[in-house]
Amino acid sequence: MSVEKIKNMEEFAAKCGVSRPTVSKYFNDPNSVRPKTRRRIEEALERFDYRPNIYAVNQNRRLTKNIGIVVPYLADPFFAEIARYLETHCIEAGFSPSLFSSHGKQELENEILDTLRSMKPAGVLLAPLGRSSDRKVVEQFCRDVPTVLFDSNIDGIGDVFIGSDNPQFTSMMVQYLCRTGEPPCFFEMKTPPNPNARKRRQGYLEAMEVQGHEPHIFEAQGEGWALEEIGLREGIRLLESGEMQTSTILCSNDRLAIGFFAACYQKGRRVGISKDCDIRVAGLDGHPFSSFTCPPLTTVSHDYEAISERSAEALFDMIVDQNRPASRQEKLFDGKLIMRTSA
Repeated sequence: MSVEKIKNMEEFAAKCGVSRPTVSKYFNDPNSVRPKTRRRIEEALERFDYRPNIYAVNQNRRLTKNIGIVVPYLADPFFAEIARYLETHCIEAGFSPSLFSSHGKQELENEILDTLRSMKPAGVLLAPLGRSSDRKVVEQFCRDVPTVLFDSNIDGIGDVFIGSDNPQFTSMMVQYLCRTGEPPCFFEMKTPPNPNARKRRQGYLEAMEVQGHEPHIFEAQGEGWALEEIGLREGIRLLESGEMQTSTILCSNDRLAIGFFAACYQKGRRVGISKDCDIRVAGLDGHPFSSFTCPPLTTVSHDYEAISERSAEALFDMIVDQNRPASRQEKLFDGKLIMRTSA
């Protein structure tokens, strides 16, 4: 009895009843797939005349199991937290992650991308600077290397973007603050280092309009990633200015809120929801230390696990399948309201 001959991996995957990336993953490392799936593939190998061209498979790969992870500022606890999750997913999948921080500088981000090219990575997880990035450099890199963008979106660049729904964050918090007390003033940086801040501002304006309240925005002066220092200095300026038309402050991010807490302490203003408090303060991000502030900070948290897991899976699919998505894919995750005693 003649054995049916299979022409390529796609056809073999169809015969097995499993996905093409799973079959490719099996030929790379049989132990990387589930035992039940492995048995199905091995039974099919006995029934059909098919063996992959291992040389061609290895040539199609980038000859390494390196994955680059690039963030704008590793000292920011948000990026440290999500990088920790990403590293874990990469290691569990059998890859070797290398972590880089561009420290908010375009020239350093460009140098990191050049370094990654020389490493011939299997793929890269990139949180770009955003508006400060060299668009042409990032765009060309994403064409040349399988890359998933996360956190900071650059419209039209890359095959996949995974992030948070920042307007939803702000809208959820505004609704909560208006429901439980005075409507909030929005405390933001005039020149924020992260492009998501502008989306949060727009979310605040739209949510205040929906709630039927006039928006009030205070623009903190300062640039860079020393957000707590800016929150302290500019928080004192706001408290001394007499510009506050409400006893509720919504900070554009948790790090600004932590600095604003210090400003309130210095000016003798008690933060919280008890009767002896005169100001409520909330933030956005779910900062890893936000539950340890005094009082604990009310915030909207990123879904760290979901963002990191989806980003890693999207990159693994590109690496294993050796195909780019037919069209650019975007996935935004909602935030989770965490109610604590600061607001």
